[in-house]
Amino acid sequence: MTATTSAKPPLSRRISTYLYQRPRLILLLLLAPPLIWLGVVYLGSLFALMIQSFFRLDSFTGQVVPDLTLQNYAQLFSEAHLGIMARTTIMAAVVTLFSIILAFPLAYFMARYASPRAKSWLYLLVLIPLWSSYLVRVFAWKLILAKEGVFTWFLNLLGLGGALDRVLAIPGIGGTSLSVSNLGMFIVFVYVWLPYMILPIQASLERVPRSLLEASADLGARPSHTFRTVILPLAMPGIVAGSIFTFSLTLGDFVVPYVIGDSSPFVGLAVYAYQGTSGNIPLAAALTVFPMIVMIIYLAVARKFGAFEAL
Repeated sequence: MTATTSAKPPLSRRISTYLYQRPRLILLLLLAPPLIWLGVVYLGSLFALMIQSFFRLDSFTGQVVPDLTLQNYAQLFSEAHLGIMARTTIMAAVVTLFSIILAFPLAYFMARYASPRAKSWLYLLVLIPLWSSYLVRVFAWKLILAKEGVFTWFLNLLGLGGALDRVLAIPGIGGTSLSVSNLGMFIVFVYVWLPYMILPIQASLERVPRSLLEASADLGARPSHTFRTVILPLAMPGIVAGSIFTFSLTLGDFVVPYVIGDSSPFVGLAVYAYQGTSGNIPLAAALTVFPMIVMIIYLAVARKFGAFEAL
């Protein structure tokens, strides 16, 4: 009687069989690298930033002293810093609101009426600005909005140069030209972040069933009523997602306020100046906490109103 011996399967097959029988282990192995990256690099850097915001800068030596203090946060309540934070928040809110107004009609057309070919071209047109350098786009707008730029030339061609001068004469909005005004900064912010608003809204509208719109029309609802009660609530996840991008990116950006606009500082520009020019890293770290607090409050309010229920 001869005993038959089967050859052992290769190591790769034994490992795959072992993992196949333990799906939770596979899930852990797949999630471990991004979770480690998120926990160590991202959250670790935020934790280090929070810790440094409680340090102080020695006024004599200019060195950071690791003594825990709240003097940096006390400085944030000065008139100058409150003005910076208010100016930045208002700009971020206005940019976000106007981006929603501009993005929604285009996103709705792409989702409901555009043919596949037209939708591909529209996707391309929306994404093309993102293919070029961010700095190049901002500096290009600096030239476009200059007093001798294309924008002013075109308005003068239409006979609207006087209207532009009257707008630029408004305190807090205008300046000597659009390239050194808050209005010009607003235009550039909307241009830069608009694709981040269009794409989430369009993706959200794509998931709205046509049957709901047809049922609303069959029940006698006017188009405006259908928009308020059906389309807008179902598109809210995309609006919230896009507003998170535009609002948070405007809060922390320092390139656009540095290149476009007057000398009024914004949070990102103030942080850049504190940590770069003056070397006051603790105060810069404390100032960066402000956008995080604003975004936490915004997300909490959005969640309270049910904006995340359909995500």
